[in-house]
Amino acid sequence: MNCIKGLVWASIFLRTAALDADSIASQYFGNDAAWYRDRIPLFEASVADIQDVYYYRWNIFRAHQRDLGADGYISTEFLNDVGWQSQPSALLIDASNFHLREGRWCRDRRFKSDYASFLYGPHKNPYQFSESMADGVWQGYLVDGVADDATIHLDAMQDVFKGWNTTSMSTGGYDTSKALYWIQPLTDATEYTIASIDASGGEDGFTGGNAFRPSINSYQYVNALAIANLAKLQGKGDVAEKYQQQAVNIKRTVQDTLWNSTFEHFIDRFKVDNERVTYWDFIRGRELVGYVPWTHDLPDDTEQFAEAWKHLLDSKKFAGAHGLRTNEPSYEYYMKQYRYEGSKRECQWNGPSWPYQTTQVLTGLANFLDHYNTSAAANIVTKTDYTHLLQQYAQIHYNRNRGGVLNLEEDYDADTGSPIVGLTRSPHYFHSGFVDLVLTGLVGIRPRADDVLEVNPLADPAVISYFRAERILYHGHEIAVQWDKDGHHYGTSGLVVEVDGKAVSSSPSLARITTSITSKTPPTINRPVAVSVQLDSTSYPRGSVSIPDADTNAIHAAIDGRVWFFPESDVANGWDTPAGNGSELWYQISFEASTKVASAEIAFFANSTQGYDIPEKYNVQVDVSGVWADVSNANHSTPLANGVTQATWNAVDTDKIRLVFVPQEGKKVRLVEFKVFGEVVNSD
Repeated sequence: MNCIKGLVWASIFLRTAALDADSIASQYFGNDAAWYRDRIPLFEASVADIQDVYYYRWNIFRAHQRDLGADGYISTEFLNDVGWQSQPSALLIDASNFHLREGRWCRDRRFKSDYASFLYGPHKNPYQFSESMADGVWQGYLVDGVADDATIHLDAMQDVFKGWNTTSMSTGGYDTSKALYWIQPLTDATEYTIASIDASGGEDGFTGGNAFRPSINSYQYVNALAIANLAKLQGKGDVAEKYQQQAVNIKRTVQDTLWNSTFEHFIDRFKVDNERVTYWDFIRGRELVGYVPWTHDLPDDTEQFAEAWKHLLDSKKFAGAHGLRTNEPSYEYYMKQYRYEGSKRECQWNGPSWPYQTTQVLTGLANFLDHYNTSAAANIVTKTDYTHLLQQYAQIHYNRNRGGVLNLEEDYDADTGSPIVGLTRSPHYFHSGFVDLVLTGLVGIRPRADDVLEVNPLADPAVISYFRAERILYHGHEIAVQWDKDGHHYGTSGLVVEVDGKAVSSSPSLARITTSITSKTPPTINRPVAVSVQLDSTSYPRGSVSIPDADTNAIHAAIDGRVWFFPESDVANGWDTPAGNGSELWYQISFEASTKVASAEIAFFANSTQGYDIPEKYNVQVDVSGVWADVSNANHSTPLANGVTQATWNAVDTDKIRLVFVPQEGKKVRLVEFKVFGEVVNSD
């Protein structure tokens, strides 16, 4: 729908309706506002929890961008290292599609671009978990329209896809007799499923339980489509045709064999065959993973498949009071706790609510409501349900075990809303999406490959009386979407779409709007390389400090490429000094060879309750022929608490550099990161 009436007035008024970027960045990010100010789209809504969680999720995104130096940035899953990650990068690929979909809305393309290059580069680990990485890259292209960022990985994508066709892996692969992919639930990032528990006779379920799952087959389906689409962009018709046909074959087989008419749901079939379960039998219950086919637009638009969505809202099935259950209470081993770390419960998928699958379900539901016209017409699920589930999902971010502060953990009790695991690794977990759900679902921006801006908000107008999303880079243009139910908030009622600061389309109600746009080149990526990053605690460059017997892990943390300012002590990041007594302290970086240095970004943590504050003063020194000297022509900005302090000087070659500082009397200093560059860098 394109409605031009009233647009002259709207375009004039919307200049004053624009959001205050400085104020919002300061409100939500404090002294770290400079990082966000020009990097994130702005959003406000009449429902405070969705708005607040939107900005909190950008905080999570920022915290999980690990700088690997010459290898660029990747998105991490846990803030600190865990034993099952790829070393030394901390790569875990199971949530990579979420990371890429969140990152596609960042106005600085570097993060998603670097991450994709790492996922498909020489340090890749593509069979670590099931994955939909190719789709994640394609989804990024749909937003920014930069083909080169995506097509550069086409050959590697094909290699990864072919690797899943193996019959030799013990944890996943392809069964030629069934023309389906199978996976161990643990390798599907979902340990303790019906398949793995039942394959153990109810005794365990952490490993084993190999099954033909809706997830891995949907991932391969959408990866094949991504490869086909990227091949078309490169004019490789034969490759496009090959992978398009592979997608068609997977789709047909999934619908023919994984749809269970009794359960009215897509469910697993066993790959494993033992005394407890039989090869090719269906598992004995529904799981939330059965909605993943809609996450990736696999099912046909039929009334038969639409029946699956009625289970989502049933309180005896998937619908908990505070979240979506991963399987149903009718299952014999529902919520039985098998695994512990000491006395604390560990991760399981036999009922707990996981942000991971909640994200998949909400993405699938948005697809269902947006373009499954036959299915949606039955009104099994509606925009009201989408808005309710998104708000319910937002509310679990307010951690009931930590006083209601915003702190997303791993999994939750769907009936109480409380986190289950709560280990030291758990805070501020990046294993899901939210920004993408707000912008593609609630706001309704439906990214496309052609030069069309399509908006179809799924917000329930009875709940969401207004919203505005702006500073969104789409195909090189600045776009904004605004809704005001009655005109009381923005001064004009209805839905308005802006391109480059001008209102171009409107509707009196929340309806689909399509607008033709041209393709513009977005800003180029700025890629300064930090020369100070130490990927593990034994490699160069190496850190050392003036305090004897200091914790080597803490020393490493100050140059590990990670920056965040969360107050929780279990995810403390950096090197802590003793309380200040007027003495001068230093943190030194030793390079393997003489290295050019010209600027630094210095991150100091501050928390008055915990006794941390910025130093009284600081300066940067370099080793010149064995003698420490202050850098010349230095410009040292005032120390900033919980933000990035900039320092620049005349470039110099050295094999050692150090940060010299004096803590305030009685106050500790936590050096979160001392990041050094060979050029003058301003990362704001």
